[in-house]
Amino acid sequence: MNSNIILIVLGEPNSIFSEILFKYFKSKKFKKNNGRIILIGNKELFKKQMKQLKYKLNLNEIFEIKEAIKKKINIIDIKYNFKKTFSKINSSSNQYIESCFDKAIKLIKNHNLRNLINGPVSKTHFLKKKFPGITEYIGFKTNTKNPVMLIYNKNLAVVPLTTHIPLKNVAKFIKKKKIINTVKIIDNFYRKNLEKNPKFAILGLNPHCETTDRISEEKREIIPAINVLNKKKINVSGPYAADTFFLEKNINKFDVVIGMYHDQVLTPIKTLFKFEAINITIGLPFIKITPDHGPNQDMLGKNKSDPTSVFYAFNFLNKVK
Repeated sequence: MNSNIILIVLGEPNSIFSEILFKYFKSKKFKKNNGRIILIGNKELFKKQMKQLKYKLNLNEIFEIKEAIKKKINIIDIKYNFKKTFSKINSSSNQYIESCFDKAIKLIKNHNLRNLINGPVSKTHFLKKKFPGITEYIGFKTNTKNPVMLIYNKNLAVVPLTTHIPLKNVAKFIKKKKIINTVKIIDNFYRKNLEKNPKFAILGLNPHCETTDRISEEKREIIPAINVLNKKKINVSGPYAADTFFLEKNINKFDVVIGMYHDQVLTPIKTLFKFEAINITIGLPFIKITPDHGPNQDMLGKNKSDPTSVFYAFNFLNKVK
């Protein structure tokens, strides 16, 4: 696969993503990047946002992958009618965002590309509850049955077995087969791309891994899944109680933590590493990264957003095998 090219879907136009990219493109890190970076989005809007935030960067508009130049900000223009440089998020950008993703996926398929970074999208306006999150949306667009959301830091990564679903529905999705498939996908990703045999910790669902019910999810689904995975020579242990797991003495022993629901693992990982983490969708025919921040309307146009996660995304893609 072509690892020299990084596609960037600009995502929701009314977000802080353009500001964060400007900060990266002005940095020494960008000047040292030997890959070819191609933005997919509206050129005119990107230029207006650049001007409003007082950045001076040159864009190189291209029409074909082969036209992309190293150390230049290459962009493939996608049509989008807008009135304001920044405004409140609404559904008027939905078709534009989808066109950006469609273009990126087509280029990946036609040119055997490996790397995609996407800006944030609005779950309310763009996904419209049709998909729990961007992980599932990209999985649908690429006919991927089991995409996995990995929140990655080189010291520790976490995976929520269930993603953006109501807490009251979590228990019904805790299944032995789902745990096994998720761990196998992550294990393959680490071995193939990071040349590492990862150590997994699996958390329980219930407080202290206990319940007053006759049969718990731990006994019925989680422990049997761990037993199967160990027989397959995958380094897995647990279940661990989530309330005490994220102590330093515990997390230093593992590479990946599998949690049963979203906030069980995302709250501690964001507390530990703040923006020094990225959301990687694995199980796809390519590597897709979403920087670990949302549209963040409160910070829109203020030029005060933390760009750490975008820097981390580029660093990861420059090092991955």
